[in-house]
Amino acid sequence: MQIPGIYAPTLWAMGSAGALLLLQLIVADLVAIRSGHRAGTPIPPDFNKFLFRAARAHANTNESIAAFTLFAIAGILSGASPAWLNALAWAYLACRLAHMASYYANKKAARSTAFGISLLVLLGMFAANLIAWM
Repeated sequence: MQIPGIYAPTLWAMGSAGALLLLQLIVADLVAIRSGHRAGTPIPPDFNKFLFRAARAHANTNESIAAFTLFAIAGILSGASPAWLNALAWAYLACRLAHMASYYANKKAARSTAFGISLLVLLGMFAANLIAWM
């Protein structure tokens, strides 16, 4: 099955989200190595430590990326509105980038705002799927 080019922006956003997740993993691992953190031991919950914030940013993206991927694939396969799906996919990525940057900078209000908007975007993707299925 060939995916129509009208969903290319969604596919690019999916690939970019994967790259973002990989970047966050690399940052968290490098910070852990540099700080002398022993592998396999819990990271103490201290928002003043960049290691904790980097690990949480990665974990949080990891927690939501499955829903994003499933909604994107379902939307493409069900013929959801390309305009909506493409826009929402890039909005998700922008929110995840803002969330990561806010987490790294320890800006709690900005981080929470980006997270909340990303959840609304996921709900929008789900709604686009529902409309396509009706």
